[in-house]
Amino acid sequence: MDLSDKVAVVTGSGRGLGLSYAQSLAAAGAAVVINDVDAEAADAAVKQITAAGGRAVAEVVPVGTTSAAEALVARAVDSFGRLDAMVTNAGVLRDKVLWKMTDEDFDTVVQVHLRGTFTCVRAAVARMREQGEGGRIIVAGSPAGQRGNFGQTNYAAAKAGIAAMVRTWAMELARAGITANAVIPVAATAMTKTVPVFAPHIEALEQNGTAFPDSLRKGEGFGTVEDVAGLVTFLASNASADVNGQCIGIGGDKLALWSHPQEVSVAYADGGWSADTIAAAWPVTVGRTPETFGIPAPRL
Repeated sequence: MDLSDKVAVVTGSGRGLGLSYAQSLAAAGAAVVINDVDAEAADAAVKQITAAGGRAVAEVVPVGTTSAAEALVARAVDSFGRLDAMVTNAGVLRDKVLWKMTDEDFDTVVQVHLRGTFTCVRAAVARMREQGEGGRIIVAGSPAGQRGNFGQTNYAAAKAGIAAMVRTWAMELARAGITANAVIPVAATAMTKTVPVFAPHIEALEQNGTAFPDSLRKGEGFGTVEDVAGLVTFLASNASADVNGQCIGIGGDKLALWSHPQEVSVAYADGGWSADTIAAAWPVTVGRTPETFGIPAPRL
């Protein structure tokens, strides 16, 4: 991949997945705007990239507001003259079961993930349409947003909303040559380190460099943050011009395409349906094979 003529913004890129995305984009030649709320982490990321011969600057701002989004786009344009890719990765967690989740827990996660994605993409698209040369919108989804996850009402709702926005943007932006896709990553991060079945493998990797076994890399599609980065670089490139409106999973040795919601079973009744006729028909028609939900527990 040669992205030497591209400029990308990567939100939440001071560490973890975001940093791996920024490093991969820079290694392919793109100029990158690093974003984080932690100034030290952002500066360290810039130093790592520039020390490796890449181009990077930092913009320290919490995503969510319109002003933050516009500052990120302005930083890209002021520093490198243009913007070609917006990668929205910034996020926070406030996990609690429904009856314990506060308004603040819900609003904080939605503000960063859902509203932050919306505001950053809106600002980026305004610039890309002005340039008139197309562009790439790459947003972070999650298996939780595709299937739901215990204790993550706020996070799952935000990520499901992001997937829906991608499908909408794919239609709205196509005429301008701007594609929109979601990455659904599964990787060793601070969040997944708290999952008991993953924790010892992540600890062994960090302490001894022990590679993940095939039961993780292939069986669970679970790997390092670096395993995910290639998909982001591909989606930022000219090679992905025909990829649009998709939710694409990646992790370990696994690459996958997620389905979009669609009708899977239908039934008809002359004159319409009453509660009684639905009750009679449900177990032998549309309710015969109900859809599953939740992220399957890892089996190692």
